[in-house]
Amino acid sequence: MNYTNYNMGPFNLHVIKNDHFKTVKVKVNFKSKLVKDEITIRNLLRLILINGTKKYPSERLLSIESENLYDLGYSSVGIISGNFSILSFELSFLNPKYTDDVSLNDYIDFLCEILFNPNIHGKKFDTESFDLVKEKLKNTIESEVENPRKYALNRLLEEMDKKANYSFKPDGYLSDLEKITEHDLYKAYEKMLNRDIVDIFVIGDVQASDIKNIFNQKFLINTIKKPVDTHFIEHKKFRVRPKTIKEKRDISQSKLYIGFKCDNLSLFEKQYVSNIYSFILGGGPDSKLFKSVREKNSLCYYVSSSFKSVSNLLIITSGIDKNDYRKAVNLIKKEVKNMSNGDFDDNDIKKAVITYINSLEASLDSPSSIISSYVSNEYLGFDLMDERIKKIETVTKDMIINFSKKIHLDTIFLLEGGDMNETEEI
Repeated sequence: MNYTNYNMGPFNLHVIKNDHFKTVKVKVNFKSKLVKDEITIRNLLRLILINGTKKYPSERLLSIESENLYDLGYSSVGIISGNFSILSFELSFLNPKYTDDVSLNDYIDFLCEILFNPNIHGKKFDTESFDLVKEKLKNTIESEVENPRKYALNRLLEEMDKKANYSFKPDGYLSDLEKITEHDLYKAYEKMLNRDIVDIFVIGDVQASDIKNIFNQKFLINTIKKPVDTHFIEHKKFRVRPKTIKEKRDISQSKLYIGFKCDNLSLFEKQYVSNIYSFILGGGPDSKLFKSVREKNSLCYYVSSSFKSVSNLLIITSGIDKNDYRKAVNLIKKEVKNMSNGDFDDNDIKKAVITYINSLEASLDSPSSIISSYVSNEYLGFDLMDERIKKIETVTKDMIINFSKKIHLDTIFLLEGGDMNETEEI
């Protein structure tokens, strides 16, 4: 695997030469400072761009063309990464070396058709396409409320800090969606092209110089942007007593979500120590939470913990019987306290390290995971996979105990449902 990075002025090009795959994957990121009022319209924008173009003015025609290109896959996603909003457009296609009639130029032309030749008439997007994607986004936003786990997580983050970027809904808001017009969307499109930082990641058995020449000719962005701030969200205030919120919902199983804010973590702690800590605490059947809350006391259907490195948050989730709420919370608090007291051994650390390394090695078989590693390196300063495998083994028990003293219980949210023995559709 060989990595080449080109600063092309208006955009950055990252080429990862890897001969393990017969496919080539391209990921284009448009990144801007996060503004809550822009989340919805940016999601609508990414959806309409892959719905049709001037040349292929409907989703069906665009799909037919992708099939002509040996079933090229294309998609878009919008995410919140700390202080930034990122719109990603992805292509995945058969390497042209295995075809007789298609070249890299043909595939990149398809990408550029999506990004630079949208279905626009008179400085506004096509009304039929606009209505279709608006309804699609509306359904996506509404489905978040209908999904108990997503809803409970969103509500936890809102209660932790309604003004914090991590509390914003990544798909947007119905109240904003209703106000957006075809012309508004066109202005958002122009703003994205002129304002956003652009990074292009390409992985496959390709020559970096060839990729550079193609994008230099075809990628029609010419605005040079200024460097941007950090992605990481740092916390300045911590609750003396945790905030507790309960809501009732007609569901069979209650959803318990507990949020912790982390204080003044080093980059090493964010990358490595947090992962080992979270795995030992709630990363699987051998974890402290699983053994205590589920196996020994039968108080939950599931329980796990995860660390959000960009937001510096630790989240513990569990499905419980509403009558066991207090017992479950007390046991979870106890296990968190035990971690800070060093109530784990070297064997726990070893298991966590092995799992981490196995996960990294497995991800080397995935072009998407490899690209994600380079994205994290570019945006967050995280180490690449080879370096991660080496450094994870340097995590010690003292480091984990020190990390545990930097987490602060902030908010407990319970979406209260029925009993655990009732059937629930998952």
